[in-house]
Amino acid sequence: MYIHIPFCRQACSYCDFHFSVNHERMEEVVDAIITEIELRKNYLESNDDKPVLHTIYFGGGTPSLLNKSQLEKIFLQIEKYYTIASDAEITLEANPDDLTVEKLNELRQTPINRLSIGVQSFFEEDLKLMNRAHNAEMAKASIVAAAEAGFSNITMDLIYGVPEMSDDRWRKNLEQAFALPVNHLSCYSLTVEKRTALDKQIREGKIKPIEDERSISHFKILMDESQKQGFDHYEISNFGKPGFYSQHNSSYWKNIPYIGIGPSAHSYNGISRQWNISSNAAYVKAIQQHEIPAEIEILTLENKYNEYIMTGLRTQWGVNSDYILSAFGEKYHSDFLLQINEYVETEMVIKQNRDYILTRSGKLIADRIASKIFVV
Repeated sequence: MYIHIPFCRQACSYCDFHFSVNHERMEEVVDAIITEIELRKNYLESNDDKPVLHTIYFGGGTPSLLNKSQLEKIFLQIEKYYTIASDAEITLEANPDDLTVEKLNELRQTPINRLSIGVQSFFEEDLKLMNRAHNAEMAKASIVAAAEAGFSNITMDLIYGVPEMSDDRWRKNLEQAFALPVNHLSCYSLTVEKRTALDKQIREGKIKPIEDERSISHFKILMDESQKQGFDHYEISNFGKPGFYSQHNSSYWKNIPYIGIGPSAHSYNGISRQWNISSNAAYVKAIQQHEIPAEIEILTLENKYNEYIMTGLRTQWGVNSDYILSAFGEKYHSDFLLQINEYVETEMVIKQNRDYILTRSGKLIADRIASKIFVV
């Protein structure tokens, strides 16, 4: 289960996710989330009385803005209609400025057992460019405090490819990250989304454009340094020590059905995808009328094949040709072998039995390889 909490303290310059900095409707949205959990209790089919949830992920937005009472209400509602597995991974995304000692002690009293902390950088100039609400010292202190509060499963987000961020500064970011008690990193190349503050600043010449060469250099450094520190590069943007891979995100990549609750949240049941409206007011109004404000897309065989290629190639497990044959048929299988062999010959992809996995050089152009193999 994914739960979208669409509120932030302030707008990061690069973000195009659905959120609001006006918190007046927060309680209304939480109540609507609770109602939606009931309305959609049968979305995930199960042979048991109640479907079993193996992961729950509070994303956003900034879920760490929720107070203990709001979190407890959500968990009580989940437990009415679902069984939470005894070893379930339950993640809360959090900003460093929210993680006071008091807040962390409150979170420890909830079922949450994994924190995803949005650090992005340990340098003030980067944080200012991104319009983050915290500073570098807050970032370090929040991770140390989280570990001291008893959280043993901590991941952090970092962003590379930032204008003016040298290779040396990126290395120092990684050195600081590895010096802290974290066992997972999610690292993303800064991208310029339309209609964001960053997009406007670049168009107005206030910030230098993003340089692909800088991002590629940073990505190579990231692969090298994470390997030295014992982190497995198990997905293009994700690095985890053994036993600490993100179970929630891995479920997405492995085609496991999931339900998304809250405004703009997406769901997938193996047959279709659906996504809730990206408007807090419209979402609340519809849920209050016991309506689900969502669009639905029935997935074609072509859709499913392309998604399998895209998600599978991004992981250390790759894609399996036997699975392609059994799930999609001979035509898809023969087309796949024809396209992928070009990349095997150029050593962008390695073949291990029936699995096809990106090599280090292939990871640099993962999206390009996937798009070439797509059926269109």
